[in-house]
Amino acid sequence: MASVYRPERETDFASFPHATPIVIDNGSSAFRIGWAGEAEPRVVFRNIVQRPRHRSSGETVTVVGDTDPALMKYFDCTRSSVRSPFDDDVVYQFEYMEYILDYGFDRLGATSEVSHPILMTECECNPSFSRARMSELLFETYGVPSIAFGIDDAFSYKYNQKLGNCGEDGLAISCEHGTCHVVPFLKGQPVLEACCRTNVGGFHITDFLRQLLSLKYPYHSASITWEKAEELKKEHCSIALDYMSELQIFKNNKEEAEEKTWHWQLPWVPPPKEEPPSEEELARKAALKEKAGQRLRDMAAAKRSQKIVELEKQLSYLEELMEQLDGAEEHEATSILGRSGYLSQQEIKSAILKGTQSLRKAKGESNGNEDKADASGVDKYPLVSVPDETLTPEQLKEKKKQILLKTTTEGRMRAKQRRAEEEALREKQEEERRSENPELYLEELRARYSELTDKVEQRKRQKLNGGQTNGNYSSSGGVGRGERLNAAQKERMRLLTSAAFDRGKGEDTFGMRDEDWLVYKKMSKDNDDEDDGNDDEESELARITSKIQEMDPTFVTKTEAVQPTPEPPKARTLTAEDYRISIGLERFRCPEILFQPGMIGIDQAGIDEMVSISLRRLMENESVKERLCQSILVTGGCSLLPGIIPRLESGIRQFRPYLAPLKLVRAADPLLDAWRGAAAFGASSKFGRQTFSLADYREHGENLFHRYNIVYSL
Repeated sequence: MASVYRPERETDFASFPHATPIVIDNGSSAFRIGWAGEAEPRVVFRNIVQRPRHRSSGETVTVVGDTDPALMKYFDCTRSSVRSPFDDDVVYQFEYMEYILDYGFDRLGATSEVSHPILMTECECNPSFSRARMSELLFETYGVPSIAFGIDDAFSYKYNQKLGNCGEDGLAISCEHGTCHVVPFLKGQPVLEACCRTNVGGFHITDFLRQLLSLKYPYHSASITWEKAEELKKEHCSIALDYMSELQIFKNNKEEAEEKTWHWQLPWVPPPKEEPPSEEELARKAALKEKAGQRLRDMAAAKRSQKIVELEKQLSYLEELMEQLDGAEEHEATSILGRSGYLSQQEIKSAILKGTQSLRKAKGESNGNEDKADASGVDKYPLVSVPDETLTPEQLKEKKKQILLKTTTEGRMRAKQRRAEEEALREKQEEERRSENPELYLEELRARYSELTDKVEQRKRQKLNGGQTNGNYSSSGGVGRGERLNAAQKERMRLLTSAAFDRGKGEDTFGMRDEDWLVYKKMSKDNDDEDDGNDDEESELARITSKIQEMDPTFVTKTEAVQPTPEPPKARTLTAEDYRISIGLERFRCPEILFQPGMIGIDQAGIDEMVSISLRRLMENESVKERLCQSILVTGGCSLLPGIIPRLESGIRQFRPYLAPLKLVRAADPLLDAWRGAAAFGASSKFGRQTFSLADYREHGENLFHRYNIVYSL
């Protein structure tokens, strides 16, 4: 037998005589099995199969029926889904059907073979292929002596007829798990030629409810399982007498809609309240912070000590090298320089000066301005002071370049010093004007600020739009690099292109003449002029802005006014409302598909219209139809939905003549009446005449099922 666990058997199989039939109500929702003549089935479970893997052993096991959450935690169900042997109330997957029969017979007490006759229910107009495969499974696998099949709706109708709920002539409306049927009865016999069916049932209601709630609350889709949706359907869903009126209520009348709305609260734990840290906590954090800071300071001190030692070793080596050079002859000095990697004594002196400054800085000692100036000059241009006789041709070429760059740098420094003096003089003059007339001085600053702002913005637009100030763009919609360059930049590009072109013609002689270095001077001058102009304007704009803000604290720059800094969004604390699922219109919308299957894309008739179709197929006179409409039995699991009887009566009256008699009644037990009717028939003497045996099956084969009449009378 294929199941995860072995519950205790419901009966002692050997205590029943071999002639006692086993009654099976093989519904697409539930599997019910028991003994004929009893009032209740012995075993009831969901008609599903699942095959997960054990987490520790990796073995695939078979789970039939309802699952125990405490047991399923030991299995990996991510790669296996729930399977059903049914497709629209017809058995097609007989592999899963065998697992279910194994489990049912085992719970009933069977061991190896089933030596009792079988009475099994099936849907209306069940295909002979499905019936033949089911008989083959029962005969070949379990060795049953005989089998009989019967319509579940017929058993339910005949059982309620005995209870007096319906007459001999009437209609049975069966709203089941996967389909809905309407079967007329004349003189106690079902008229299968006039029955009607639609492929909508309780499964579709549950699945529709799950989909609607998952779309409405996508963050809680993991909690809205199919089993939970089935539970919500049974507890809260009902059928509206007038669906369009319910839609208007939920659209316009908020108070009445709130009264009809049910709420499902998901598990929610309130977040802990944030309390300010205590003094002990603050002291502990401060101590930890101080400890971490002290550790960083110790690491920095150790690193600084290591650097000082390395610098001292380097200076000692350089000083020893200078002493060797001072006492050596010319050819020995050249050999010493070659081994040390330095070009001249001047370069060694520059390295000593630079190392001394680094050592002072590492020890925290301040350097004088004269030392800085000397270091910068000697460090950047070491070949300037070296005689030409001691230099190679490459060093002579490098020396000329350093002389040019040193001259340019010194000129820039003098210009900078001159601008600093002019700036100091201007500050003094502005301070005098400010003290004489502050209002006039502020107006002048504002005017100067507007002028500089326009210039800076215009320059930025020129860089972005290719230097075009009239707003006209090229025909291609963009600008090239040449259009984004000003005159100075174009001249610099021309010089670089010419130098590269001349270099490729033959031997590279660039730099042998002093005139060659004028190219760098011209390029540097153009670049410096442009950059200095831009920097001067921006620095002047920043200086004026600070002056204005000093005199007028409410002043706001254009950049701050146009682009305010947005505040970051604050995260909202989740409350119990965020974990509450409201079921309002869904309570009526989901069961409505029984009457309007087109809501879920099924182009078939509703159950109220199916009654009219079935009556038209009877080809009987109007008096017979009136007699049938006075005894309509509603059965099946969906008949337990509140409001289905009034809604069916309202819908059927629309297809019947005015004031025609109509009576609908719900079955005594819509879920168990089919099994009880079959159990009563299995205990009667008529059962033996409706079965076919194993010998008949072996003699006729599958042809036997094409001419077999199913059981429909008691």
